[in-house]
Amino acid sequence: MMEAETLDITHVRLGDRPLIVCDVDDVVLQFIDPFQRFLLSEGHELLPRSFRLHGNIVSRDGVALEDIHVSRLIDTFFERQEKWQLPLSLAVETLGRLAADADIVFLTAMPPVYADRRRRLLDRFGLAYPLLATRQPKGPVVKTLHGTRALPVVFIDDMAMNLHSVREHVESCLLLHMMPVSEIHRFAPAAMDGIPRIATWDEAASLIGRHFDDANAARSLTAANPAA
Repeated sequence: MMEAETLDITHVRLGDRPLIVCDVDDVVLQFIDPFQRFLLSEGHELLPRSFRLHGNIVSRDGVALEDIHVSRLIDTFFERQEKWQLPLSLAVETLGRLAADADIVFLTAMPPVYADRRRRLLDRFGLAYPLLATRQPKGPVVKTLHGTRALPVVFIDDMAMNLHSVREHVESCLLLHMMPVSEIHRFAPAAMDGIPRIATWDEAASLIGRHFDDANAARSLTAANPAA
């Protein structure tokens, strides 16, 4: 049985401005491509037959590895992530521009034991935004971060279930389903209607900018017509 995690968010300090909560793997840092190269270095291969790692990793003779072996390979990759992972195209530059107007928090779905390695890796690329590493559902985490603030909030992830979790817990949140172009992502479940699916940080920046503009316009209208 997995031990319950206690998530410490005391290091996250939000200002009086919008919040962007962002997944890391295959959203900010490349995951699937470097993971495939890592597997080859270990004598294994990922066969993209469904949107899963377990059941799709095979040995050189084509035999699927047992789930426990796959889990160990994933853990080993996270242990060595600093050797393999690089930022996605335009992630560093775009987040840098967005940080001028919004607070950014990274919410990565990984065992917390690897958080220090991920922190060093992100810092290496100038991505020094607060990091939360947890296997807990993401909706309650984003709700705790954002609270009852009357400010725009954005959540970006490549997994539909995480987007749906945040939709359930956080009202008026802009949800962006960012998906890299890869063979295995062709099998990824689609998110619910109303959640845009995007592939680049240019697209993300455009939708986030529009969301912030709309929120500012709505607040201005409310201020001008308090009885409306």
